[in-house]
Amino acid sequence: MVRRGELTDAAWAVIAPLLPEAGVRSGRWRDHRQVIDGILWKLRTGAPWRDVPERYGPWKTCHERLRRWTADGTWDRILAAAQVHDDGQPVQWVVSVDSSIVRAHQHSAGARKKGIHRCRARRRAAGVGAQDGEAIGRSRGGLSTKIHLAVDGRGRPLSILLTEGQAGDNPQLLALLDHIAVNAPGPGAPRKRPDVLIADKGYAHDSTRRVLRRRGIRHVIPERSDQIARRAAKGSRGGRAPSFDKVLYRQRNVVERCFNRFKHWRDLATRYAKRAAIYHASLVLIAAIMWLP
Repeated sequence: MVRRGELTDAAWAVIAPLLPEAGVRSGRWRDHRQVIDGILWKLRTGAPWRDVPERYGPWKTCHERLRRWTADGTWDRILAAAQVHDDGQPVQWVVSVDSSIVRAHQHSAGARKKGIHRCRARRRAAGVGAQDGEAIGRSRGGLSTKIHLAVDGRGRPLSILLTEGQAGDNPQLLALLDHIAVNAPGPGAPRKRPDVLIADKGYAHDSTRRVLRRRGIRHVIPERSDQIARRAAKGSRGGRAPSFDKVLYRQRNVVERCFNRFKHWRDLATRYAKRAAIYHASLVLIAAIMWLP
């Protein structure tokens, strides 16, 4: 009997072919479905790993499987397969983006290594995202991580990035779009470009609009009040206001609703994982669950 929060038979039918073989030279692995259900229990409750119920097997097995499949990209392959799974509701390419801050628990702050402060400025100068660090920073609420999210027109996750909590939204927009890659059935390159991009005023930068126009991406982003005032002060030299579709902008609520669904998983609403890669993989796993029946 499938318990609340565990994989359904339909979801397991999609996931099972993507997992490594269950047999190894030293013996058989514990049942993959049982272990994934244990990982989901942990993410849903936010409990320590040691409290994972015995019906899911040893807690160390669940933790090691999450870590191992993070390293080899298994969770990313599951999300990619879920996005193209034929459930009669294909991807809707009206893409909304936003970010949300989660509190990083003190237990997540133990992974910082010597020299990370010295190399942070070099990473930023080189344009390397915080995905390569541990994505823990300080904002007004203390230690925090910021989740940057792009969703389709139905509010299903397309790409996820992590930064420190105090990082701005706009610098991550292009990287977030570049991480979108939805494979169509059959041969061909994955699709990356949305029909329309919807974002709030945090992304209302002239340089961003120019890049989006250059990429041929129609965007619906409201102007900030200071931008309106600056353009008005220039008179006829200020140019025309960017086009803005109020009706289409109302669809941006889907990304807020997706964040709400993520934060129903208590282990995601508060970050306990020391490694950004593990926390990101947990988000990817739940993102795949959102796509599956």
